[in-house]
Amino acid sequence: MANQDWLDKDFYAILGVPQDADEATIKKAYRKLAREWHPDAKPGDAAAEQKFKDIGEAYAVLSDPEQRKQYDAIRAMTRGGARFAAGGGGGGGSAGFEDLFAQMFGGAGGGGARNVRFGTAGGGAQTINLEDLLGGFGGFGGGYSATRGPRRGEDVEARTTISFRQAAVGDTITLRTPEGGTITTRIPAGVKDGQKIRLRGKGRRGDPGAPPGDLLLHVHVRPHPVFERDGLNLLVDVPVTFAEAALGATIAVPTLEGGTVKVKVPAGTPSGRVLRVRGRGIKAKQGTGDLLVRVNVVVPQKLSDRAREAVEVLRAEENGVDPRAELYVRARE
Repeated sequence: MANQDWLDKDFYAILGVPQDADEATIKKAYRKLAREWHPDAKPGDAAAEQKFKDIGEAYAVLSDPEQRKQYDAIRAMTRGGARFAAGGGGGGGSAGFEDLFAQMFGGAGGGGARNVRFGTAGGGAQTINLEDLLGGFGGFGGGYSATRGPRRGEDVEARTTISFRQAAVGDTITLRTPEGGTITTRIPAGVKDGQKIRLRGKGRRGDPGAPPGDLLLHVHVRPHPVFERDGLNLLVDVPVTFAEAALGATIAVPTLEGGTVKVKVPAGTPSGRVLRVRGRGIKAKQGTGDLLVRVNVVVPQKLSDRAREAVEVLRAEENGVDPRAELYVRARE
């Protein structure tokens, strides 16, 4: 909604950009000026603080297509070079502000036209709704008065990349703002890759008396060479020997904390079976996961003569046993 600043201030001049500047040019100019005039860079300088507020206000209007459209319309009317025609019709007559407002607000009940079509000497015309355009000024007659309080600060977005361990157990990180400052925040335990975290009050400053905006943090988590996520569970592939799988064994399995935990592999455990260690997964606000140990039976690449003889004995014992028999039956279903 428009306010008196839109008449008093030239937002294009404040940012040092031409009136036809595109979005990228406006953003680049804002970031440069915001870094230069940020209060942290000029502590105790009241003029710098006001300059920073003016820069923020100018960017808030010019970066919003709808507000910029209304701002340009108001500026065109106040420069004296615009032609006005009340109502939605195609009348070509021009009118000054006195005539325009008389048509809009004069007569019983202020029932005049609410749309105004304006154009400039360069040609072209546009219809705008003056209730939206002038509502912020107040005092123009019934139905058009409005009051706008201090504006909340804008939300901003940022991205960060953290390690798998940081995401699992949580960590405190420091981010750099577009204005050149820093924000220190806590990453909660259990954050997933691609998750967005809303940090309340960490966005841009609002008008005096208004709260700041929020920071929307997009988190990318680097993969771990050993562990994988399965909700709050941690999955780890653990190689075991044929003898350990066949006869059973107690093995040491790594944990995310850097230590190990003892896990019992039952005799006859096949490759691919998952053994569960409760409570050794990710500890987050939602709960605590488990450590899932997936057994991978390692086939020896080389056998000694004695080992080969033992395997030959085993094969002889298994003579007539076909482990694929059930597979053939199910394949014909």
